[in-house]
Amino acid sequence: MYTSTTKINVRYAETDKMGIAYHSNYYIWFEVARGDFIKELDITYNEMEQRGILMPLVETYCKYLRPSVYDDKLIVETSIGELTPVKIILNYKVIHESTGKLIAKGKTTQTFVNKDFKIINLQKKYTSFWDKIQLLK
Repeated sequence: MYTSTTKINVRYAETDKMGIAYHSNYYIWFEVARGDFIKELDITYNEMEQRGILMPLVETYCKYLRPSVYDDKLIVETSIGELTPVKIILNYKVIHESTGKLIAKGKTTQTFVNKDFKIINLQKKYTSFWDKIQLLK
């Protein structure tokens, strides 16, 4: 199974009054990591949309295990948790770079839809893209 890695530096603006990374920022980091993961398929979100493939987020989850603070260097590991012709579930691990400790883990579920937001069968409609994404399972 392929795992992409994305480096994140916790910015001061991403911390809250307690000095820890505000919880909603993890979802932004997941999005950045998801974009990096998709680039491994030699395609960008923009190119996917131009081809008529949209991937709206339909479910998201994050379990916070340890706090991260300003200027922490984090690594977000992204891998496929489940893939069907109509949806993908990506798993994320947020790891403190210097300690190797798991900071948080999460997942996102996205469906494959067309520009009218009707579910499409990626395997049937976009065979070449389906074949590429299969290689990352």
